[in-house]
Amino acid sequence: MKLSDLTPPAGQQKSKRRIGRGMGSHRGKTSGRGHKGAKAVSGYSKMRGFEGGQMPLHRRLPKRGFSNQPFKKEYTVLNLSRLDKLEGDSFDPASLLAAGVIKKLRDGLKILGTGELTRKIHVTAHLFSETAEKKIAAAGGTMEKLPGKGKIEAPTAK
Repeated sequence: MKLSDLTPPAGQQKSKRRIGRGMGSHRGKTSGRGHKGAKAVSGYSKMRGFEGGQMPLHRRLPKRGFSNQPFKKEYTVLNLSRLDKLEGDSFDPASLLAAGVIKKLRDGLKILGTGELTRKIHVTAHLFSETAEKKIAAAGGTMEKLPGKGKIEAPTAK
C-alpha cells in the first residue's frame, strides 16, 4: 500500500460549495454576502472585540492604575538554597553565567533568601532581599552590592 492509494471512506468528504454560479444556484449574484455593508466587500476583516458598531466593552470599562512598562526593571533572581549547592565560596554574576546557573542577566542579579545557607560565602550582586542579607551574615559570609545595570556578557568558548 502506498500513501497515494489512500482514500477517505465514501461520504466523508463533502464537495465544496460553489458560489457565484448564477441565480438558479441559490448562491448567485451577491454570492451569499448580502447587499452592501462591510462584510460584502473583499478584504473585510472584523477587528478583535468588534460589537457591530456598539461601543466595545474594552472602551466602555473605566481605565485604572498606572503602568510603568518602559522603565520597569526586571532582575534575574537566585535563591540562597541554589548558591549553597554550588561549589566554591565566592559568587558574582559573571561566574554564575559561566557556570550556567543563570541563563541571562536582565537588569541585574537579585539574591533571595529562600532556603538555608550552611557555609560561609562571598556574594556579589546588584540587590539582596532582607532575609538573604540576614542569612548570609548569620552564616558568616559577606555581601557586595554592584552599582547600576548588570550588563555582563556570558563568556564564549574559544
